Amino acid sequence: MKIVFVASESVPYSKTGGLADVVGALPKALASLGYEVEVFLPRYRITKPGAVVPGAGSLTVPLSAGFKFAAIQIAGEVNGVRTYLMECPELFDRDQLYMANGKDYPDNGGRFAAFSMAALEFIKRSSTPPAVIHCHDWQSALVPVYLRSLYLDDPFYANTSVLFTIHNIGYQGLFPPEIMPQISINKDLFRIEGLEYYGKLNLLKGGIVFSDFVSTVSQKYAQEIQTDEFGHGLEGVLRSRADHLIGILNGVDYEDWNPATDKLIPANYTPEGMQGKASCKKVLLQKLGIQDPVMERPVLGIVSRFVKQKGFDLIAQVADELLREEIYVVALGTGEPEYEELFLSMAEKYPEKFLVKVAYDDTLAHQIEAGADMFLMPSRYEPCGLNQIYSMKYGTVPVVRATGGLDDTVQPFDGEKGTGFRFRQYSPVALLACLQRAIATFRDRDTWSRLQQNCMREDFSWTQSAKKYAALYETLYATSAQGRASSAVPFS
Repeated sequence: MKIVFVASESVPYSKTGGLADVVGALPKALASLGYEVEVFLPRYRITKPGAVVPGAGSLTVPLSAGFKFAAIQIAGEVNGVRTYLMECPELFDRDQLYMANGKDYPDNGGRFAAFSMAALEFIKRSSTPPAVIHCHDWQSALVPVYLRSLYLDDPFYANTSVLFTIHNIGYQGLFPPEIMPQISINKDLFRIEGLEYYGKLNLLKGGIVFSDFVSTVSQKYAQEIQTDEFGHGLEGVLRSRADHLIGILNGVDYEDWNPATDKLIPANYTPEGMQGKASCKKVLLQKLGIQDPVMERPVLGIVSRFVKQKGFDLIAQVADELLREEIYVVALGTGEPEYEELFLSMAEKYPEKFLVKVAYDDTLAHQIEAGADMFLMPSRYEPCGLNQIYSMKYGTVPVVRATGGLDDTVQPFDGEKGTGFRFRQYSPVALLACLQRAIATFRDRDTWSRLQQNCMREDFSWTQSAKKYAALYETLYATSAQGRASSAVPFS
């Protein structure tokens, strides 16, 4: 069975968040199960030079606003997965993937419309149609829309199904309806049952409505996005598709995230030999300016996009009281200017305790996972989250709000069993109380060691999650062979 992934980012080629980790790891896990897997991505300016081998030729993308011309490059075959890059400098040769100076590129709709149509045109060059096209987030949501409209009568795609995965429903791809003629979207689709959303064109909604099946990245999040609190206005659409919606927890790639083998940390360690973790802690603090660190103080790590979703407003509200404790806070990330400024101001106010680097730095991210004692994720909502899973592998205890994948993956520690600390109410009081419990537990070295061992024994590898995706692909393949059910695709 052939599966083609269409996504806007993937490690090691491009990354802004967890989507890239998933698209980089899941195809490898599926290939190990015997599937033929290809990945189609844009080539950005940041795509690592030298990784791309020209050879797949050129491609014409026939959008209504005018043809776009792209070069298709083979990025190589790794672990049985072949990756292709769409190179179109006019659209993708830019400093960042989606935005500049904190604002989305105004032509994002046209950029990713061209990318989506290029994917369908490129896939047609193969002699074998894919059984499933697996699309991810709003940037590839037009693939199922085009497939069920422009390509509806194309015999090549007669038995191809689409699985659409929502990684974060807070990002929907909203554009003015005037863009529709430019990106080859028929005006008949601009209605409440289609892509219309409060007078705007909603690409994520198109992916939800036009795909054969919808998945999201944890069981809890699949439930949450059907509620008014977490649905971001699409809860009704998702409830209408509840029979074709599933939550499958993300896995992680332990080839990249394993303290026993990680080449980016100063000392390796295992559950049986933890001495290296103390070395990682000391080097981390020294690297960030604490020349003579107090090793008895716990280090709270943060590696994140600095955005409202991540709960950083709560940290600001408890900072003064929290930093009366004998602790260090180490934060790494980039994002919205107000939150970058928030963290920098706290670092200026507490230079000996609050250590910040505003940047994307993969090496430092690994060093924080290894050198921190706790990992803080007080998210307002969190579809899955990967850092809490990485943290457990490194014996870095997660402190999280019980939402989405954080609730699915972190079990509250009771002194014997459990893997971390959780709080439910989104409030500074609840966060502070949870952190104080964690800090008190840290001071009991035997209990803390037991908690670390619990964390490091957890296994969130892609093996089990990939099998669940494989079962879903098989179901879609069997359904398409019998003729696609009209209830699954409202506009077929």
